[in-house]
This record gives sequence, C-alpha cells and structure tokens, in this order.
Amino acid sequence: MVYTLSYQMYKSEHGLSAAEQRAADVGAGARAAVMRGLRLRLGRVFRPRPAGWPARRGAGAVTGSGAASRRLLSSGR
Repeated sequence: MVYTLSYQMYKSEHGLSAAEQRAADVGAGARAAVMRGLRLRLGRVFRPRPAGWPARRGAGAVTGSGAASRRLLSSGR
C-alpha cells in the first residue's frame, strides 16, 4: 500500500495503531517465509559437492559407461 509522504511522516512520529502493527507483522512474517523457502531452494542448487561426487544429471541422461554397457548387451542378442 502506498501512502502520501505527509501520512508517512505522521506515522513515523506517532507510531502505528495495534491493527496496523498486526498487519505489518503478518506481512513481514509472510515475506520472511518466502525468503526462507527461496534460500532453501537456492541452497540445494548451489550447494558445493564434495570432491569426487559426479555432477547431477537430468533424468534419462546416458553416461559414457552406460552407453557402452547397453551396446554390449544389445550385441549379444
């Protein structure tokens, strides 16, 4: 919600009513929950992997060794 500058100055000098404070707290809590969820999702994406762990591949990705074993299996038929 956007208020005029004079109203914002009045509120900064006199404080918020109880209802306005509750509304501000609810809004701040909702924004904090969104940020927390975003940090968790981004943390999973950008988390450093231990050395030696392969990079994650998408579903259906064929690695070099997987393709070779499939060729060997199919040639035996």
